[in-house]
Amino acid sequence: MRSSSCRALSVGMVQIIRKVALPRPEELPPSLRAAAAAAQSIKLREPRPVGFPLLFDAQVNLIESAVAYLHEHGVQRAHSADTVRTYAEILCDWFDTLEQNEIDWRAAAPADLVAYRNRMMTQVSGHTTRPYSARTINHRVRGVLRFYEWAVRTRWLTASPLVGRESDFSIPRQARFSRLRSASSADASFFVLRQYEAMPRPLAAGQVRELLATLLPPYDLMARWQIYTGLRVSELLRLQSADVKEPPRARDRPFRLVDVLRKGRKAGYVIASRSLLDETAAFVAIQRQAWLRRRARRGLRTATDALFIGTRGTAVSKNRYQQVLQHAAGTCGFKVASHVLRATFACMMLERLEQLAKDGASINSLFIVKILMGHERIETTDRYLRAISIDACVLSEVFDTLGVG
Repeated sequence: MRSSSCRALSVGMVQIIRKVALPRPEELPPSLRAAAAAAQSIKLREPRPVGFPLLFDAQVNLIESAVAYLHEHGVQRAHSADTVRTYAEILCDWFDTLEQNEIDWRAAAPADLVAYRNRMMTQVSGHTTRPYSARTINHRVRGVLRFYEWAVRTRWLTASPLVGRESDFSIPRQARFSRLRSASSADASFFVLRQYEAMPRPLAAGQVRELLATLLPPYDLMARWQIYTGLRVSELLRLQSADVKEPPRARDRPFRLVDVLRKGRKAGYVIASRSLLDETAAFVAIQRQAWLRRRARRGLRTATDALFIGTRGTAVSKNRYQQVLQHAAGTCGFKVASHVLRATFACMMLERLEQLAKDGASINSLFIVKILMGHERIETTDRYLRAISIDACVLSEVFDTLGVG
């Protein structure tokens, strides 16, 4: 298969066009104002939000099956905007590859999906300019398979060779699958690559100190929240100023439980230490208020409840935070992403809890960290326990230096 790149939205390729808000009647010529007013009066049963992705082919025809799939997940199932964006990018890349190779999506065969997978193994990403990781390739392949399973289930297709036992190429399987595994998951395993679990790589004490000293507000405080509480970056950016506002009576307590909205919209909480809460209160009272007032003086809209805003008075985005982290870490001479800070918290906490258990405390360290990290399965938390056994001395030094506990 020829390569594709959904990032370059040029003529002759599948495109993602985001839905925009309807214009106000006064913004249009007089001849169109009546139509604009009538359009705004129409009540939709399941309206798509502004920014909803719409896929168009090279002839600017709406790819209705893909849009219906995104509508079910984004509107009916109310998945997060990041999830819908990811699904849209996967479908954009898949449909674009099919279009360049003149293959109708309804007639896509297992050989086409294998060629699509193999092409990613030999080329670099148009977005990062780096080779695709096995995780990214598998994520896209599973996304395509998920779309075809949905298409058959919802009767967009009566059948597809990508769904069911027809996708096994009649090759005998050596592995013995559990009775609990469905046929579709067994078929999917034929297309995905063998993927090895990467061990968490927490920061050492010196790296933590150097990174925090290099970061500027508000990014230094954001990094502290991740290192001290283990928040995911999406959970961190969802924090609002009201979430950390404390009544006067609570300010003499050594810690506080802060409610957060976890991945998958699950309710959860993190434990914030007194020092972290005090730093956050100072940021809200000084920098945050100053940046909001400066934006208001410029006549710009300042209505935002986000806790972490930048110097321009707008909420910090995920991409901006990641860029600042990577730049600061590069200045320090090492690599860092937001999940590394989360891994640092998990390993530090597990190290301390394991030591308490050895000293006789009746605790389940894995279960405690599972709750604090918001993990769905205990196996995910177990990765950090294996990581701390590699370099427990370094991790203990990090914990003692930061004083988290």
